[in-house]
Amino acid sequence: MVKELIINSTPAGVTIALIEDKQLVELHKEQINNNYAVGDIYLGRIKKIMPGLNAAFVDVGYEKDAFLHYFDLGPQVQSLIKLTKIKRNGSVTGTLLDNLKLEADINKAGKISDVLSKNMLLPVQIAKEPISTKGPRLSSDLSIAGRYVVLVPFSNTISVSKKIKSNTERNRLKKIIESIKPQNFGVIIRTVSEGRGVAEMQKDLLDLVAKWESFIKKVPGTEPSKRVWGEMDRSSTLIRDILNPDFTNVYVSTPELYDDIRSYVHDISPEMEKIVKLYKQKEPIFEHFGIEKQIKNAFGKTVNLPGGAYLVVEHTEALHVIDVNSGNRTASKENQEENALQVNKEAAKEIARQLRLRDMGGIVVIDFIDMHKPTNRKMLFDYLRELMLLDRAKHTILPPSKFGLVQITRQRVRPEMNIVTVEKCPACGGTGEIKASIVLMDDIENNLNYILREQNEKGVTLCVHPYIEAYITKGIFNLQRRWFFKYGQWIKVKAQSSYYLNEFHFISSKDEEIKL
Repeated sequence: MVKELIINSTPAGVTIALIEDKQLVELHKEQINNNYAVGDIYLGRIKKIMPGLNAAFVDVGYEKDAFLHYFDLGPQVQSLIKLTKIKRNGSVTGTLLDNLKLEADINKAGKISDVLSKNMLLPVQIAKEPISTKGPRLSSDLSIAGRYVVLVPFSNTISVSKKIKSNTERNRLKKIIESIKPQNFGVIIRTVSEGRGVAEMQKDLLDLVAKWESFIKKVPGTEPSKRVWGEMDRSSTLIRDILNPDFTNVYVSTPELYDDIRSYVHDISPEMEKIVKLYKQKEPIFEHFGIEKQIKNAFGKTVNLPGGAYLVVEHTEALHVIDVNSGNRTASKENQEENALQVNKEAAKEIARQLRLRDMGGIVVIDFIDMHKPTNRKMLFDYLRELMLLDRAKHTILPPSKFGLVQITRQRVRPEMNIVTVEKCPACGGTGEIKASIVLMDDIENNLNYILREQNEKGVTLCVHPYIEAYITKGIFNLQRRWFFKYGQWIKVKAQSSYYLNEFHFISSKDEEIKL
């Protein structure tokens, strides 16, 4: 599989497209000055305790208070509260946790009112960006992610990604981290660290420790509800999380961003620095790689499949619904059951792509074409699960119900990607209504009167839709002849098939449009 990243930088922000075998599978947008990104840490002020929800609303400077549930406090939240008070009082120097006595873990079945109180200051991390009418979702179980490891303060546990299967490798990585990690810090070893040496792991861990120290130094002077520490920009975060030897190219549209990304790739994976390339063509980068067209094709309500079938994608506040339709595949010579299986497998492949591409989260219900054989339903379920292995978001897939419905829950941490694929009608301006045709000729004559008598233009040409051109020029006593007697000059009328019905323009003798 050939993987490429195409990064388009504009004054409004950065758009990142992940391409697999020339097909767009992920699209990420990052606005300039994007606050409340996942991973950012704010010094939150507790605004309201909600015992019924066992949660608190926290002021982090967003227009709506952020939500912090008891389960997201983290077992060592008391140690974090203690450290924050110490640093805000300025009574202890140092940025690591060697000299901090950790507090006992909070009770898993406890009450939030026993831990937090109104107006308390607490560092919180964005777990979900603001979505729709909801403010950010928070966690006070802080963590700082690197390329190979994740640093977890107030813990001494070392855990290894479940995707690393070899016990020998798991033990080797644990021993490396045990020998270099600071006291009172836990570490999660990521999948990409498999096969990496001590030097690479140590450098990554030391970078994370430096970020923690930077965060701690800012805590005393940060105003409540302000950001203390920010995650990297989206392009660097994406490269950190997905860059592997499968990637062949990373194309960047601007020299400034190219320098930043190349420098970052050099730091995390020097051998892959050469795949970062500056795009130098005049044609827009997304058009050159065919991404713009794929975006318009993939984000509509109806998504067509190569075999003639199509998907209908509907979004509601509570869930997403995808309906699979066989389209003209019903004319297939194969038997109905086999035909349904083929259409469903084709649809499953596109659905797995659509979930990643649109970053659809929450509950997704898929109405596949009914199949009567249990073996075929199982085959479809296994095929969908296999396709979804490429998805980095956490997800759960339930087997098809007796009604043929497949339910998927997929982690949602950012707003769903939404691209407008339809354009506003130039004739009606999106209202669905146009000016009455009986009024059109009055408009043309009023403008013509102004151009000829007020501006004294000569040799004017009127460009209109072919139907209107015929109405003006056909017949013995047509409008064109009447205008000649009225204004004393011949008005040329030119048909333009590209115009909509009530569109018209006046062209001067110098072949320039006369602005009205």
